[in-house]
Amino acid sequence: MNDLQTPAPPARGPDLLALVDVALREAKARGADQAEAAVSVDIGLSVSVRLGEVETVEYQRDRGMGVTVYFGTRKGAASTADLTEDALRETVAKACSIARFTAEDPCAGLADPDTLANDIPDLDLSHPWAVDPEAAVELARACESAAMAVDKRITNSDGAGVSSHTGVRAYGNSHGFMAAYPGSLHGISCAVIGVDGDEMQRDYWYSSTRDWRELEPAESIGRRSGERAVARLGACKLATTRAPVLYSPDVARGLIGHFTGAIRGGSQYRRASFLLDAAGQQVFPDWFALHEHPHLAKALGSAPFDNEGVATRDRELVANGVLEGYVLSTYSARKLGLRTTGNAGGTHNLTVRGRERDLDGMLALMERGLLVTELMGQGVNGVTGDYSRGATGFWVEGGRIAYPVHEVTIAGNLKDLYRRIVDVGNDVDFRGGTRTGSILIEEMTIAGD
Repeated sequence: MNDLQTPAPPARGPDLLALVDVALREAKARGADQAEAAVSVDIGLSVSVRLGEVETVEYQRDRGMGVTVYFGTRKGAASTADLTEDALRETVAKACSIARFTAEDPCAGLADPDTLANDIPDLDLSHPWAVDPEAAVELARACESAAMAVDKRITNSDGAGVSSHTGVRAYGNSHGFMAAYPGSLHGISCAVIGVDGDEMQRDYWYSSTRDWRELEPAESIGRRSGERAVARLGACKLATTRAPVLYSPDVARGLIGHFTGAIRGGSQYRRASFLLDAAGQQVFPDWFALHEHPHLAKALGSAPFDNEGVATRDRELVANGVLEGYVLSTYSARKLGLRTTGNAGGTHNLTVRGRERDLDGMLALMERGLLVTELMGQGVNGVTGDYSRGATGFWVEGGRIAYPVHEVTIAGNLKDLYRRIVDVGNDVDFRGGTRTGSILIEEMTIAGD
C-alpha cells in the first residue's frame, strides 16, 4: 500500500460556483425563464479488514452536476459527471430539450425569492482527516482485535472498517442565489460473531461524526460490538403475547422516521399517508415535543440551506403532542396551498426532547416487557400505518434484563403506537440526522411461538 497517496482535497466552493454560473448563463441564453444548478465534489477513503487481513482499500472521488430549467411551467432536468465547460453546456441543452416535451405544471418553478437564504452561517461541518491507508488499516485492526478479545466465544468476524469523506456542495439559481458549503463524514465500525455450541449470534457497533477527533476510540467500538454479540448468545423465542416494548435509541429513530415520512408534503398531496390532513391534531401524548434544529454546529443533519436554496430554520414540528405542520419543499407546498418549510432534500437534526430517565431508568419504568435492539424487514404501510417488524433484543423482568430474545415480530398501528408512548429517555443517540433517546410504548403485540 506504500504507493497509495491520500487523495487531493475536493474543489473549493468558489470553483464550483463558477461552474454553476456557467450553467445558469447557458440556460438563460437558450431562453429558459428560470434555471437552477447544483454541483458537488466528494472524496473519500474506505478500508476494511477481516480477521486481521486487509479486505478492501478504496478511494472514492465522486462529482456531478444537476441542472433544471423551466420554460413557463414546463420543466426539464439533466445531469452530468463531466464538469468541463463543454459538457455543462451540453447538459443544459439536454435539459432545455426535455422541457419542451413535458406537460405544464402550475406548481413547477424555483423557490420564491423571499424564501431563499440571505445569510449563510458557518456550521463547522468540514473537518478533513489526513488519514493514510496504513493508519486507517491499523485502526480497523485495533478495533477488530478489541472485539475478538472480549470473550473466547467470539470466534469469527464480519470485519471492521474505517471511512473518511470530505466534500463541497454548491447551488445557484436564476433568482440570483449562489452559495456553497463544505462537509465531512468519518466513521469506524465493527461486526463480530459469537458462537456457543450450535448457536451463532452477530452484532455490531459504530461511531460516526463530522469531526474525526470526536470519533469514539477504535478499541472502545470493538469492545462494544463484542459485548453486544456475546450478550445475544442463548437467545430464545417468546410465546405470543402483548406487552410493553422499549426501543433502544439506535432503533427508536426509525419510529420517528415513519412519522416524518407520513407528514412529508409528497405523502400529503398524493393522499398516501396514515396522518393525512393531521396538522393541528393530537398525534402524540400531550408532553411530547419534536424539534428541527438545522444550524447545530458539527451535527450530521445540519445545513445552512436546503436543496432549493431556501433558508433552513429552527422549527417545532410537534408541540404538546400536536402536529404543528408538514415537511415541505417548494413544489409540495404549492400543491397543498402552503409555503415551503425549507425541507427540500429532507429534515435537519430532528430532536425528540427526552425526559429524566437513562436506559436503566426506562427499563425500571417498563418493569416487564421487550427491549428491542435490532429490527428486520420492511413491514410498514405508510398509507394505513400498519406496522410489523422482525425484532431481536432482551426480555425484561423486574426492571432488569433477564435473557436475550430473537425471532419475534412486533406489531401494531403507528397512529395508535404514537399515542401510547409512555416516555422518551435521555440516552440520546447522536449518530444521525434524528436524535432521540429510548422510546417506551405502552403495549404492542409480540408474535413468537
